[in-house]
Amino acid sequence: MGKDAGFSAVAAFGSPRKTRLISCLLLVLVTFALYNPVGRDPYLNWDDNAYVYENFHVHAGLTWETVVWAFTTHTESNWHPVTWMSHALDVTLFGLNPAGPHYVNVLLHAANVVLLFLFLEAATGFVWRSLAVAALFAVHPLNVESVAWIAERKNVLSMLFFLAGLMAYVWYARKPSVGRYLAVFLSFALGLMAKPQVITFPCVLLLLDYWPLGRTRDLQGEGGSGHNWRYLFLEKIPLFALSAASAWITMRAQAGAMHFEYPVRVRLENAALSYGKYMLKAFWPAGLAPLYPHPGVTVSVPQAVVAAIALVAVTIAVFLSRRRYLIVGWLWFVGTLVPMIGLVQVGVQAMADRYAYIPLIGLFVMVCWGAGDLFLNLHVPRAGPFLAAGAVLAALTAVTQRQIGFWQDNLVLWTHTLEVTKENYIAEDCVGEALEAQGKLDEAARHSENAVRINPKDPIANLNLGAYQQRKGNYPSAITRYQAVLRFTQNPRLLAAALTDLGYAYYSAGQLEAAQRSFDSALGEQSLNPQAWMGLGLVAAKEGNVALAAEDYAKALRLQPSVAGYLLLADALETEGQKESAQAARKEAARLSRDLNGAAEHVQ
Repeated sequence: MGKDAGFSAVAAFGSPRKTRLISCLLLVLVTFALYNPVGRDPYLNWDDNAYVYENFHVHAGLTWETVVWAFTTHTESNWHPVTWMSHALDVTLFGLNPAGPHYVNVLLHAANVVLLFLFLEAATGFVWRSLAVAALFAVHPLNVESVAWIAERKNVLSMLFFLAGLMAYVWYARKPSVGRYLAVFLSFALGLMAKPQVITFPCVLLLLDYWPLGRTRDLQGEGGSGHNWRYLFLEKIPLFALSAASAWITMRAQAGAMHFEYPVRVRLENAALSYGKYMLKAFWPAGLAPLYPHPGVTVSVPQAVVAAIALVAVTIAVFLSRRRYLIVGWLWFVGTLVPMIGLVQVGVQAMADRYAYIPLIGLFVMVCWGAGDLFLNLHVPRAGPFLAAGAVLAALTAVTQRQIGFWQDNLVLWTHTLEVTKENYIAEDCVGEALEAQGKLDEAARHSENAVRINPKDPIANLNLGAYQQRKGNYPSAITRYQAVLRFTQNPRLLAAALTDLGYAYYSAGQLEAAQRSFDSALGEQSLNPQAWMGLGLVAAKEGNVALAAEDYAKALRLQPSVAGYLLLADALETEGQKESAQAARKEAARLSRDLNGAAEHVQ
C-alpha cells in the first residue's frame, strides 16, 4: 500500500480493504449529493428528442426488435448499439419519465468515479493521490454536460467500459493469461459499442506499460524481466484491430455529419486553440456551454499560434522533467483528445465539454502526483495537502452546483449559452423552441430569425419558421421554408420532419396530391412517423377513401396514441359502419383526455 505526503492510508482506516471501501462510499455519496438535482431536470430540446422521446424504436423498450435495430442503424450519424439498448432499457424501466435516465447517468458517473479510484490505486499503490484524482473527476464542472444530458449517456457508458478495461489490464499485467486478455478485449469492444471516443484505448495501455505498471525493459534494467516496446505493441494488435474496425464503421456512420468545407489549415488552427481552451477550462472552468460554435475561416490565427507554441512548450517541459507520471498524464490528455479535436470535423462545434471526460484524467494525474511530490519535497505538515485539496474541491463543487443549475430548464440553459458564446445559431434555435413550448410564438420566431441571420442554411430555424408561418395561415411562405430545409440537410430525422410539415401545409392549402407525396416521402426517410401516417389518413378521408383513412390512423396510433387520432379513427370507423370498433376508439380517447368534448371540437 502506497503512502501519500507522509500519511499512511492504512493508519487512517485500519486496513487496505477498509480504506478502499470507505473511499468508494465517500466518492459515491459526494457524487450523488452533488448531482441529485438533475433528477428534476426535463429532457433537453437538443438531441434528447432523437435519442429518446421522439425515437419510436427506443419507445418500444428493450425488445429483440430494438436490439436488432440498435446493431444495424446509423441513426444520428453513430453506430453505438450498447447506448441505444441502454436508452431502450430506460424506457422499459421508467417509461418516458426523464427522471429515470437522469439518475441512471448519475449512477454511471458515480461508478466511473469509483472505478477510476480503484484503477489508479491498484496500478500505483498510492491511495490519497488516487482518491484526489477521483474526487476531482467527480466534482469538476466540465463533466456536468456528460452527466446532466440524457443524450450523453454514450459518454458516461463508454467511460464505464474504458475504465473496466483499464482495471482488467492491470489484472492481466500482473499475471498474463488468455482469459484476462479476453476481459480487456471485451471491455474495449463494449466501450466502442457505447461510443467510439475510447478508440485510443490501446495507446493508453502502452502509456500504462511505461508508467505506472513499469512493464518496459528500460525501466527494469538490463537484467530485468520487462518487455521491449515491440513486444508490448504486438501484444495489443487485436486491440488495435478493434480500433481500426471502429474507425471504419464510425467514418461510414458519420459521413453525412462531416464538414469538409473547412480547409486543413483552419482545422489545425482550431485544434490548437481547442487544446488551449480545454486546458484553461480544466483549471478555470468559466463560461461553460453545451455548444461552442466553430469559428470557421474566421479563426484567430495569432491566438492559434500562441496556443500551438504553448502546447509545444508544455510538451518539451514535461519530457525534460523526466517524471514518468507527468509524461504519461500529458500524453493521456493530448492523445485521448485527438479523435475529438476536429482534425476531421464532425458536427458544428469547435469543441465540447463532453469531449474532455476521458482526457481530463491525464491532467488530474499530473496535478495530484505533482502536488504530492512537491509537498513531500517541501516537508509540508501532514494537514497541508488535505487543506489544499479540500479548498480546491470545495471551489470546484460550488462552480459545479451553479453549472448544474443551468440545466434545470431549457430556456435557462440556452439563454445562458447565448450569454457566454457568440453567434450561436444552435442556441438561438433552442431558445426559440423553449419559448414556443411556453406558447410565446412571436418571441420564439424572433430567435429563429436570429438563427437564420447567423446561418441562412440552418435547417432547424427554417423548419421552425415554416411552422410559425403555417400557424399564421401563410401556407405559401411555410412551404418555401420547408422546401429550404430539404435543400439544407441530409439528416433523415430533419428531412422527415420537414416533409411531414410540408405535407400538412399542402393539405391545409388544398393541394392533396402534393400532400400525399410529401407524407410518403417522409415515411421513406422515417418509417416510424406517426404524424406522417396521420396525414395520409387525413388525405385519404378528404378524398373519400374512409377505409384507407382508418388504416392509416390505426398505424399512427400504434406508434403514438393521441386523443385526436382516436377521435378521427372513431369517425372513420363509424362511417364504415363499424359501430363497436368506433365506440372502442372513443373509449380510448376518453381514457387519454379529461375533456373529450373539447378535444372533439378541436379535431373538427
